[in-house]
Amino acid sequence: MSRVCELTGKKAMVGNNVSHALNRTKRKFKANLMKKRFYIPEEDKWITLKVSTSALKNINKLGISAVLKDAREKGFLKK
Repeated sequence: MSRVCELTGKKAMVGNNVSHALNRTKRKFKANLMKKRFYIPEEDKWITLKVSTSALKNINKLGISAVLKDAREKGFLKK
């Protein structure tokens, strides 16, 4: 499975390593992803998602139900 956040769609970005002599070589900035289990009380079940740490902060702030609803509207989450 690719390294993409299932709730926000965050994925790796491309940039440059820049040396002291200003030589530039390509590099990747990977998303900070974690595999977490969440309990959804409305559906009375557990789900496992690969989410970014910024998505975890949103879940703590807004709640898992609101974040899942928003992700479905934006098309990041199926079903």
